[in-house]
Amino acid sequence: MNPLRHDFIAACHGLKPHSTPQNNLRYLDIGCGGGIFAESAARLPSTASVMAIDPSVEVVAVARQHARRDPLLQEPGRLEYLNKAIEDLAVPKAQEDKYDLVTFFEVIEHISHPAPFLESCLHFVKPGGWLVLSTIARTWTSWAVTKVAAEDIMGLVPRGTHDWSKYINEHELRRFFETQRGWGIHGGVKAMGCVYVPGLGWRMVPGGEQWGNYFFGIRRDP
Repeated sequence: MNPLRHDFIAACHGLKPHSTPQNNLRYLDIGCGGGIFAESAARLPSTASVMAIDPSVEVVAVARQHARRDPLLQEPGRLEYLNKAIEDLAVPKAQEDKYDLVTFFEVIEHISHPAPFLESCLHFVKPGGWLVLSTIARTWTSWAVTKVAAEDIMGLVPRGTHDWSKYINEHELRRFFETQRGWGIHGGVKAMGCVYVPGLGWRMVPGGEQWGNYFFGIRRDP
């Protein structure tokens, strides 16, 4: 799914009328896991730095170990891993020290109280920056695919990996941000569904955000 993540971010940056500069970008990747997205973002020529955080000691150790294989990722400031939850990370005092992109992929559907988590994340986005995430809509289709097929029948992931009741619909995210001042004006919000096609991999599916996996991005007002 990593190429789609970057494609979606590029699409967000391209939205008018406030197209976002795509150079010297600073990323904060929350719930980075083993660093799959963080590493790929750090390798982009448009990236200035990536801060990647995760509360799991084990996965951060794996991520650091893997990053040592690439000399580019060892450049000072290029990629830094921290064993922290977002709630424990100090918010930069100056707006210019905040991040152009705050990302969390396949994270929020595992959180029991998503609203406080989202509120914690918002403080790290600089004006004009983007919050970008991926998650799963809470529909009968997603229950059949992620719970019955993926867990029970095909065994692609261990049983209990997903809790369908924690899935979040796209309109629920929009409603949350309507209560937050300073977000998403002038069309600065975007959603796109995605689906795994056997033999082809992940593909974007317009409208798929209504029933399955999807990306969601919203811009902090400049």
